[in-house]
Parts: sequence; C-alpha cells; structure tokens
Amino acid sequence: MIDLALSILCSSLIFVIFKLYARFRVQTLYAIIVNYITACSVGFILSDTGLHLAEIPTKKWFIGTLFLGLLFIIIFNLMARTSQILGVSVASVATKMSLTIPVLLGVIFYGEDLGPLKMLGILLALTAVYFTSVKKGSMAITRRSLYLPLLVFLGSGVIDASIQYAEQYMVPSEEFPVFSSTVFASAALCGLVFVIFKHFRSPEQILPRSILGGIALGVPNFFSIYFLLRALQNEALNSASIFTINNVAIVMFSTLLGILLFKEVLSAKNWVGIMMAIFSILLVAIF
Repeated sequence: MIDLALSILCSSLIFVIFKLYARFRVQTLYAIIVNYITACSVGFILSDTGLHLAEIPTKKWFIGTLFLGLLFIIIFNLMARTSQILGVSVASVATKMSLTIPVLLGVIFYGEDLGPLKMLGILLALTAVYFTSVKKGSMAITRRSLYLPLLVFLGSGVIDASIQYAEQYMVPSEEFPVFSSTVFASAALCGLVFVIFKHFRSPEQILPRSILGGIALGVPNFFSIYFLLRALQNEALNSASIFTINNVAIVMFSTLLGILLFKEVLSAKNWVGIMMAIFSILLVAIF
C-alpha cells in the first residue's frame, strides 16, 4: 500500500506543477519534453541491474516502450486540445474514467474476481470522478467534437492496460526503473521530432524557466509510473482495485491540494464527489 500511496502522491504533484506552469508562464510543450528527458535520466541513475544501454533493444519489452512513448505524446496533445476546446473538466473526466478499461481487462484476461461490493465500489468511483471534476462553465460537447474525449478515454485506458500487461508478463521487478526510463526516452524522442518540425515553421526560443519546470515535473512523473508498477505486484489487491484506488485518489487528493494551495472553490457536486470517492476506495480496498 505504501507504493500505491507514493504513486498517488507523485501523480497529484504533477497536477500541482501543471497549475504552477500558468502562474510562471512556462512553455508547456518544451517543459514536457524536458520532463521526459529528466524522468528517463532518473530511472537510469536508480537502476542497479547492471544493464548496458546496448542490451535494452534486445529486451522483449523494448518494442512496447516505443509504442507507449508515442502514445504518451499523442494523448498529451489530445488532452491539451480537449481542455482548450471542451474545458478542463471534460479532459479530466475522460482521462480518469479510463480506469474501466484495465479493470475490465483484468477480469477478462487475468481472471480477477470482482464481488458485488467491489463492483459497486468501482461504479461509485466512476461517478465520483465525474462529480469531483465537473466545474461551472464547462463547455458543451457537440457531435463534431465528441471524438476528442473519446480518444483521450481510449488512449489513457490503453496506457494503463499496457503498463498492467508489462508488469504481469514482460518486465522483471528489478528492471522497472530501466523499463520506465525507456518509455520516457521514447516519449522524449517523439517530442523532440515534433519540436524540430515545429521549429522550422515557427522558431521559438526556449526559456530557462521552461527547462526548470520540466526538471521539476520529470522527477514525480517518473516515480508515479515506477511506484504504480511496484503497487501492481501487491498480492493483497488485484489490478482492478489498484487502478480504481489510484485514479480516484488522484482526483480526490489533487482537488484537496487545489483548495489548500490555490484557494480553489468547490461546488456542492464536487464535495459529493469527494465523499463518494472516499466511500468507493473503502469498498474496493476492504472487500
């Protein structure tokens, strides 16, 4: 449970850092790429497997990290576009509702058992994510723009399910840091290619604060994945429980951090969502 708590803490810090980007006028795209480079470096520094860089392409999980890295960049840009066109709350709900994908795959492919009380907890979790995330003034979804949150939902779910599969079948526990680092390296490479093409069209200078912002984001970003992989090895909780607790607790904790650090005001619906989130976590964790 300590690993899961640390993953939740690191993931929540990511939202806080994103919030600070706007305050300090950080160039988000460049900071994200620096973040991936930082996260990659942290993983290789912490790795004690004695694995050489030349050996990484021979690992059976290597191709999967290339796919995940590309997916990280694509989903990030889709989340940004969804936030700009439909509102932040729509992007947040689409991202966190994706927990249904690894939960269902855990039941179908891994034979995980969901009793009625745990199933009730998962349904409550989905409802809690909506109520906690919805904000006043959210933009309406039209049929033409519906594909954006749908792609965010599917992409986020595929990322969670891929991490779950890698932990189950492909990555030994001692290789978690190297695996995570390779995923981030792949994401950084995809981002750099995108920036190079963008630079030819509209050159832009990278500000020092954007580099610092990327470094500040990269450390918790790495550990959010690293501790999630470790948490998935917990024999007391199956993956359905872990993904449910992880996603709902991130929404709940980041919301509370928003109140404490940024004086955000919550509506009655948001408070109902927080209460439902707490109850759903209790149901999933206990039963």
